[in-house]
Amino acid sequence: MSDPDGAADPPTPTPPSPSPVPPPAPVKWPEDGALTRDWVAAFTATLDWCSRRLPPDQLPSVLSADLVRRLLLAAAAILHREPNIVRVDPRPDQAVVVVGDVHGQLHDVMFLLRDAGFPSEERIFVFNGDYVDRGAWGLETLLLLLAWKIFLPNRVFLLRGNHESKYCTSVYGFEREVMVKYKSQGGQVYRKFLRCFEDLPLASIIAGCVYTAHGGIFRGAVVLPSKRAKRAKKGHKYVASSAEDSTTLKLGSLDELLKARRTVLDPPWEGSNLIPGDVLWSDPSLEKGLSLNKERGIGLLWGPDITQQFLYTNNLKLIIRSHEGPDARDKRHDLLGMDSGYTTDHQVACGKLITLFSAPDYPQFQASEDRYNNSGAYLVLSPPDFATPDFHSFQAVKPRPAANPYYDFEEVIDSDEELNLGAMDTGNLSS
Repeated sequence: MSDPDGAADPPTPTPPSPSPVPPPAPVKWPEDGALTRDWVAAFTATLDWCSRRLPPDQLPSVLSADLVRRLLLAAAAILHREPNIVRVDPRPDQAVVVVGDVHGQLHDVMFLLRDAGFPSEERIFVFNGDYVDRGAWGLETLLLLLAWKIFLPNRVFLLRGNHESKYCTSVYGFEREVMVKYKSQGGQVYRKFLRCFEDLPLASIIAGCVYTAHGGIFRGAVVLPSKRAKRAKKGHKYVASSAEDSTTLKLGSLDELLKARRTVLDPPWEGSNLIPGDVLWSDPSLEKGLSLNKERGIGLLWGPDITQQFLYTNNLKLIIRSHEGPDARDKRHDLLGMDSGYTTDHQVACGKLITLFSAPDYPQFQASEDRYNNSGAYLVLSPPDFATPDFHSFQAVKPRPAANPYYDFEEVIDSDEELNLGAMDTGNLSS
């Protein structure tokens, strides 16, 4: 169009091409070693940016191996001082958020933290293990949660899952993930993670009435059979081995759990230190009693009567465990599926047993086109009784950034069954 004087309109300028977003500056450890909310927020944004725009083997340009080492050492120093059972005692004005398996699904974890409300003076978080493996960002996910732990050590509690072990991470991808991302320094970084795994507590008691652990309950000491008892010192006890007849199994006590040795790379499936393996690997059943978990080859199966006994003996109202996603429950027709991210597996006179799973659309990499497409969930325990869970289901953040798997998901079994127990390392890095 021309103006009245016949002059042509000036051409519309072509908008400049958007310049590429520059990579964030390398993350620096605070000089005084004290993390702040702003540092954690910036760290979160950096992890998100790297997951979307940076090839995995270039991560050290932003997250140096030295930075990772400092973060792991600072977190491990806090975790090491915590007992096997951490006591979470919220004030009357505080709520407690409990989170199940997250399996390296960084973007879903970031959504969960925003949706539930970040850890604060008003809100305590208890994470129930399995931070790594199967997902593409196990390293980033665990580092983010460890940063929150360092910043708010009395508001964030991180429990150990069965995947926080040498065996599982060698099979399900986390070891290779670290090696791909840190290359020549990967071995050293991976060993630092293993040391941190050993320091993770095994369970928590929330508000004196809620027990949380990744797998669940555990066996106790049993009296030696009479012939062996005659040769043993009076009152001598031993812990049943995995070969022990199931009729000799008895429910363990919280005192025994407190005394168990948790600093093992792979929780033992035989020998005298069986409680960590039970706590991390056991599963509920609808069959009464306590028996060996023959499907997994480690841990126990326990029925509603054992849930009732455990709750009654310890004056508890609720057991919250995790450990079973949609793939595991797809094989167990006796129990409810994991479509909503949670199930109530036992309802007894003293309370309930709940399974909580917080990784939606899991696993990230699937051999079948028919995905489980499950929801994830977290739950909130609120005053005054803290024993009535409020469930929050959520969908996976989509689209996920493009990523390659770090394990052969087409060959590896879908759930943690048929373990190569002989390959499990029952030692520790400190020995």
